Amino acid sequence: MRRPDQQTTTRPAPEAAHGTGNGTGPAGPDAAPGTGPGTPPAGARSAGPGGPSGPPAATGTPAARPGTAGAGTGSAGTGSARTGSAGAGFTGFTGEPTAEGALAPYLRGQAAEFLRSLRLHHEYSAPADAGGHGAAEAARALRRAARRIGGSLHTFRAALDPHWADQLRGELAWLTGILAREHAYANRLARLVDALHLLSGPTLPAARGARAAGEAAGADAQGRAALGVGAARAAALLERRLTLARTRSHSAALQALGSSRFHAIADAVALLASEVPAPSDHAGRAAAASLLEPAELAEQRLLTAVADLPPDDTGPYNEAQDAAWHQARLLLRLHRYAHEVVLGGADPGLTAPGHALDLHRDAVEAAGAAAAAARTPRIAPATAYALGVLHADQRHGVESARAAFRETWPYATALAAP
Repeated sequence: MRRPDQQTTTRPAPEAAHGTGNGTGPAGPDAAPGTGPGTPPAGARSAGPGGPSGPPAATGTPAARPGTAGAGTGSAGTGSARTGSAGAGFTGFTGEPTAEGALAPYLRGQAAEFLRSLRLHHEYSAPADAGGHGAAEAARALRRAARRIGGSLHTFRAALDPHWADQLRGELAWLTGILAREHAYANRLARLVDALHLLSGPTLPAARGARAAGEAAGADAQGRAALGVGAARAAALLERRLTLARTRSHSAALQALGSSRFHAIADAVALLASEVPAPSDHAGRAAAASLLEPAELAEQRLLTAVADLPPDDTGPYNEAQDAAWHQARLLLRLHRYAHEVVLGGADPGLTAPGHALDLHRDAVEAAGAAAAAARTPRIAPATAYALGVLHADQRHGVESARAAFRETWPYATALAAP
């Protein structure tokens, strides 16, 4: 539990209770892309590579979250923190968020969006429109609704029927993982091919009147010429590998959408659109009376994970640190969904950090794809060289995404910097 002087993004400030606060007001639902739906339950199948094994325990006390009425500022790594508030409380606030008043309407709304997206996906997947842009948009909306349902079931499990919540959350994790792979492979291929074109493009102009600069320009031209030889073959190799993976993922998605398992999920979500199962025991009913404690626990886990992120002083080739950043991304997603439930909208201050973590995940997966392609047996040395340069470029993209996250992180949490 938080001390009275600690702040939170999920506790409405006194001003917001009266309709006069403007620092934590709701914003439109955020639709960040992703491949994982949240933390799957024990025994459930993962939503994709790098899925979390469960949120870490809250072991530290993070610094205060900026709010609406404070005057102090703090430092947050390489970026500055936003203004902090004097504390969080319920002075003058007459309605705590409950499972019946906040969680049930949110789940019913997301269930309705899930069913609407499913209907659109079936319409756009007809033979006349198969493979069109509408089907892809409907699939993204379907994943988005499924992620929000699954994340809310995870965070507010104690306020619901635990057995029902765990079972549905695991099934939604499986579904979103299946549906996300085709989109992820297509984006990865486009990212890598574009990067190869940029890396093997024309040489940069050298500085005037400098012999050393001329020699450097000559070396750069030779390097780009060597890269250009293998870049076309590397692009062809990546296209073969990732197109094959995308085709298999598309077939797996179609098979999943026609399976009895998916129809059971659709039936469960259809029931959720009309009725949210309530807990039957006394502890569950007590937890349903207030959603603040589980929402603040989700926030605490996020702050602890961000505070524990490793410093960026080991260079770009630090793949061992990727897992901690992926976990922070998934915890940020769970916190965003809890914020939507409790306060009725997303926290706009977390949009930029969330986007940076999405870019981080994309760069990590692209670098892994380049490295896997470079391990193909019997490829030409020029092709292997181009893939090595591409891998290095994507790992530098990982570092850039981490720096962008640290600069946009709005909390006054002490972020380690080099």
